[in-house]
Amino acid sequence: MTTFIHDVLKDLQKDGTNLSELTFVLPSKRAGLFLKHHIAQITQQTIFSPKVISIETFVEDLSGLKNISNTELLFEFYTIYLQHTKKEDTDTFESFSKWAQILLQDFNEIDRYLIPQKNIFDYLSDIQDLKHWSLEINQTEFIKKYLSFWHSLNLYYSKFTAQLLDKGLGYQGLVYRKAAERTKNYVQENPETKHVFLGFNALNSAEELIIQTLLKNSLAKVYWDIDAVFINNPKHDAGLFTRQHKKNWPYFKTNPFQWITSNYSKEKNISIYGVPKNISQSKYIGTLLNDLKQKQGHLNNTAVILGDENLLIPVLNSLPSSVEALNVTMGFPLKSIPLASLFEHLFQIHKKASNTFYHKDVVNLLSHQFIRPLFYLDDTDYAAQMIETINDNNIIYVNTQRLKNMARPAQELLDLLFFNWDTSIDLVLKNCLTLIINIKNHLDEDKQAHVLSLEYLYRFNTLFNELDRLNSEYKHIKDVSTLHGVYKELLSSETLDFQGEPLQGLQVMGMLESRVLDFETLIISSVNEGILPSGKSNNSFIPFDVKIENKLPTYKEKDAVYTYHFYRLLQRAKTVYILYNTEIDVLTGGEKSRFITQLELEGIHNITHRIVTPKVPVITPSVNEVHKTTDVINRLKNIAKKGFSPSSLTNYIRNPIDFYNQKILQIKEYDDAEETIAANTLGTVVHNTLEDFYKPLSGRFLSIEILNTLKLQIEEKVSFHFKSEYKEGDITKGKNLIIYEIAKRYVSNFLNLEMNDLKAGNKIKIIAIEIENKVPIDIPELDFPVYITGKIDRIDEYNGITRIIDYKTGKVEQAKVEITDWETITTDYDKYSKSFQVLCYAYMMQNTGSITLPVEAGIISFKNLSAGFIKFGKKESAFSRNKQQWVTEDILEHFTVELKNLILEICNIHIPFTEKDI
Repeated sequence: MTTFIHDVLKDLQKDGTNLSELTFVLPSKRAGLFLKHHIAQITQQTIFSPKVISIETFVEDLSGLKNISNTELLFEFYTIYLQHTKKEDTDTFESFSKWAQILLQDFNEIDRYLIPQKNIFDYLSDIQDLKHWSLEINQTEFIKKYLSFWHSLNLYYSKFTAQLLDKGLGYQGLVYRKAAERTKNYVQENPETKHVFLGFNALNSAEELIIQTLLKNSLAKVYWDIDAVFINNPKHDAGLFTRQHKKNWPYFKTNPFQWITSNYSKEKNISIYGVPKNISQSKYIGTLLNDLKQKQGHLNNTAVILGDENLLIPVLNSLPSSVEALNVTMGFPLKSIPLASLFEHLFQIHKKASNTFYHKDVVNLLSHQFIRPLFYLDDTDYAAQMIETINDNNIIYVNTQRLKNMARPAQELLDLLFFNWDTSIDLVLKNCLTLIINIKNHLDEDKQAHVLSLEYLYRFNTLFNELDRLNSEYKHIKDVSTLHGVYKELLSSETLDFQGEPLQGLQVMGMLESRVLDFETLIISSVNEGILPSGKSNNSFIPFDVKIENKLPTYKEKDAVYTYHFYRLLQRAKTVYILYNTEIDVLTGGEKSRFITQLELEGIHNITHRIVTPKVPVITPSVNEVHKTTDVINRLKNIAKKGFSPSSLTNYIRNPIDFYNQKILQIKEYDDAEETIAANTLGTVVHNTLEDFYKPLSGRFLSIEILNTLKLQIEEKVSFHFKSEYKEGDITKGKNLIIYEIAKRYVSNFLNLEMNDLKAGNKIKIIAIEIENKVPIDIPELDFPVYITGKIDRIDEYNGITRIIDYKTGKVEQAKVEITDWETITTDYDKYSKSFQVLCYAYMMQNTGSITLPVEAGIISFKNLSAGFIKFGKKESAFSRNKQQWVTEDILEHFTVELKNLILEICNIHIPFTEKDI
């Protein structure tokens, strides 16, 4: 395959042109790199390299102006805006930047197309006058300000451009306008310089004037890259601009039009794939590249063209390991690296000045990968201490004084992160720059391990220095919110360049970077309507009809630009894979591009069209097993000596891996601050309140008078225990207030239940409250002592019958405390965990001699108080209505057998801890 650049150089050689004396002007800098590579290939002798520049650089040199960034343009424009707008009518910089961006784009278009600016601005203001009845006597203040804005556009433009020209600066359009004005002088000053323009398509008026002037003076050659299929079809948008140039430029009346080729009609293999979702496209690109590598042995002359450049990272992550040489022409967005999230978080929490910070914001900041190591001072992790303090005390909103008291040795770092952000913008920027230096000093301790992170820091240091310069020079940033907006504007344009093989192997690039370049094999992604082409957009103050009148580009011309780029890629390619998203995403996707439909309707190429999905490997779920070692058995012996609790045993029944994590590895569940009171906290408060009420009554019969006295203390005791358990959490409003009231209601309803029993003539005697037990269990198969331990909520006598009671704040029904088969009590957690617990308590009480069998054991459910005391029961079968509700010797004997079997299983070195599917 011969490329367009190669053909141009051969044509110049054929004419005997000395390449070293030429100035090549191309659409992009990237194309210049490939041009130099081709020059080295076709020349047979050593020569000086010609001058190779992009059109932007050429025009900038011609104009004598320096292009400045879009952000600095906003600052310059705001200065003019303030000078020529009534003070009471001015917007803040933050509000101004939203509409000024659009106006600057319009300025840019007007200048690039050499439109007499006064005419168009007067036209626009006249339109607004007509719309809003400028002759109306009773105009509102809003309409007056609105019309005043439109009348001021020409003034803003003239003053703004004059200020830029005085400083030798310019935005792209102004640079183009001045370059066009200086073209005649350039021709006179450079009568011997020969220019070669190649690969251009859509040209603005300034570019057309410049190129035509050079052509007229025999100082230039132009090589178009257009195929006969496109230029000869008056309806084909890929040839829209070249048809106009060929028809309208006087130069082509007497000179040949170079070139119209016939490459597009040559045989091509075009495969179109509909792929669901963007990530699937990325994965499928990886599959295609792997197949190509296996088939061809290399990926030279292969390019992946990303219609949606947001797919860059997913595509890079999907590249097969077989890809060796790789070049990525797009940079990695700076906004996507971890350090960006740190400053984004800082700006977000400080946008509104406040003396308190939301606990999650504080924890997230302290936990950030670049911040956490800085709090490790003198072998103490102060970040961990602060997070623990916040979580343990349920501090939902942390005030500044509390932050200071939490970690005084780290006060300097805390100042940078949390304090003095509302003093001045100078100090905010100083905080950010100092923070970067602190992070750098930490990373410098091991430079080799943090090379990439140090590169991140350098780029952010540069960015904040630029912010500092803009703030010092213009003084327009008044608050953190405005600074955040400017920061995001600068950040959005910053990228980290990839290192790669620019001329070898696989090329990954965006659509615009592919200009002038040719590849044999192409993979083009995201060929959907709204992406390729981008579709209609009206991000302009200039109405559509006014653009048509003044020959400014509209969405039709912009679509034609995309059409040209797409079809030009296909011209010399032999194998093309086109991917589109079949699923509807937020704003795009679902509808394949018109380019695909057009390819199919043309009937020129053999096209295959399939809907595909990435290969999803069949992953056989593996059972998570932990085999027991001598160390595990030793740990189990220690646990057995201290005592297995009913809750730990039911935890094993539920999932042995959880038991292993919590008891063997001693991994605690992470408890963060409770914004809303958790269920276990509610349960603890209710249990503790009832313990306070009933513990002093041990050995006594209950009476209505005693219970009435206790009811008067409900609010005091519940409040006390909430303060004890929920620490500094707020229970005075929202869901927490509701839960607080529920806790009081639970206690009150329970006391009412007891009072109703007494009124019905029942006698209740409290035997023990919250009694702790630790009893041995004889298991001959084990050569070490085993104990069962636990705390029983309540033991009482009800009309002379001993009851073992367990409180549950959740809802429990009778079926949950009944069993049929003894073997299932240690295997089915959902059905029998409640029965297992109350029988454990009965076993412990019998072994201590505290009770005489038979007894009743069961649960009082605060969400099911109407059921009263829910007794344990043993049914003969699942369908039997008869059940034994006494805990007898026989019942405990059967239970003891299952209990011992369970402990033997836990302590058996040959039975691993196996995760259950729950």
